[in-house]
Amino acid sequence: MKQVTRRGLLATGAALAPFSRVVGANDTIRLGVVGVGSTVKIGGKGKGDARDFAKIPGVKVAAFCDVDHANLDPEVKKWRDRGQKVEAYTDVRKLLENKDIDIVSVTTPNHWHALVTVWACQAGKDVFVQKPASHNLFEGRKMVEAARKYKRIVQCPSNSRSPNGFMEAVAWVKQGNLGKIRYVHGINWAGRTSIGKVAGPRPVPASIDYDLWCGPGPVLPLLRENLHYDWHWQWPYGDGELGNWGPHILDGCRMAIGAQAPPPRVVCMGGRFGYIDDGQTPNSQLMFYDYQPAPILFEIRGLPKEKSLLATAWDRNQNQTMDSDCGIRQGTIIHCEGGYVAQNKAYDKDGKLIKQFQPESPNLNVNFIEAVRSRKQQDLVADILDGHQTVALIHMANISYRLGKATPAGEMRERIAGKRELTAAFDRFRGHLRANDVDVDKMIGGPMLTMDPASERFTGDYGAEANKLARGEYRKPFIVPEKV
Repeated sequence: MKQVTRRGLLATGAALAPFSRVVGANDTIRLGVVGVGSTVKIGGKGKGDARDFAKIPGVKVAAFCDVDHANLDPEVKKWRDRGQKVEAYTDVRKLLENKDIDIVSVTTPNHWHALVTVWACQAGKDVFVQKPASHNLFEGRKMVEAARKYKRIVQCPSNSRSPNGFMEAVAWVKQGNLGKIRYVHGINWAGRTSIGKVAGPRPVPASIDYDLWCGPGPVLPLLRENLHYDWHWQWPYGDGELGNWGPHILDGCRMAIGAQAPPPRVVCMGGRFGYIDDGQTPNSQLMFYDYQPAPILFEIRGLPKEKSLLATAWDRNQNQTMDSDCGIRQGTIIHCEGGYVAQNKAYDKDGKLIKQFQPESPNLNVNFIEAVRSRKQQDLVADILDGHQTVALIHMANISYRLGKATPAGEMRERIAGKRELTAAFDRFRGHLRANDVDVDKMIGGPMLTMDPASERFTGDYGAEANKLARGEYRKPFIVPEKV
């Protein structure tokens, strides 16, 4: 595949100036959607972004890009049948060369997020990139650097920053209304069923440019039944359930304690339990972020409440398949001296509802467009720096897990002794796994990793191995550059 030219995306900022269009307060903003989304199983985030942005006055959907014609062509036809002129691309570099495109929505698989964002910034486009911001720690920092260098507006949304009352609840807690924060507990207790197991490599559909789909990642045999979406559970392209739901919830955890840098220590444990399939990432994880004085705990439970449900066609969205904590199964709980907040509700020590918060924050799509017009990065509710700082927690925990080994439960408990909240969570976590007939002595126990928060580099005994996993190995020409 031909290397991008100087006239293209890897040019200097000065060379890219002709690709930029100054958007005035009343100008139409033209959107290019990168990653339409699958029509199979779960998917279609790009379609949703197109619909959402098209509802905003002054925004026009101008182009779609997807490497799979089976996804791209029907969506383009649908918009054209409505009388709207939209361009169609399979190669994002061609879309970014279109000087009539002002903003891009990035809804690709995780391993493409950073490169599309960097290229878009270099091409003078503003970016609305879906979570998780990056596929590895190195990439997230490069996205921030590109946004700042090229003075682009880059938003990375999360549910914690959406208008649902949570941000207002956090602000109320920070005023001291429940006393000091003791710790923050993030939970994602929502089952995830098996993706199945294939007998051997699957044929790549003729509708897909597979080299472009793999892009910055390795070109590997297709070892999953569903090419689209199920990449989430394979390390070369996804970041597991932690990368899927973690950004929504951990962003709220980080927001609650005001963390503006990675924690100095992190540990993760868990495994892929309950079935044998083509997924590589864990479906059950417990992690601890050693912020002081208020640490963050995060739990993922991908199995149902107990084993008998696993043998049935259980519905991951049915409440009876999973316990809840403080009345929620997905979200953030802020434990304070005088009570706690669960999402947008505040309770006293006895669990009595004190206050429910109504949203005052803006719709994130609208907020992004307003910032595109104002050209003020500080107007963003979910700036790319926040997206990077949140996804750094995800990458740190996944790296601890990937460096771990099967560890007897008793030994793991001894290892974390002295950390009261983590020990209590570990006992609950172990009990949940036992209810699903999981041999807890086969749990993967990751090492306690240490990090220099300022440099975002791991230190200590596992530093070299962890830093290697903190960045990707790229294929030319799909290289996330050291200098953006």
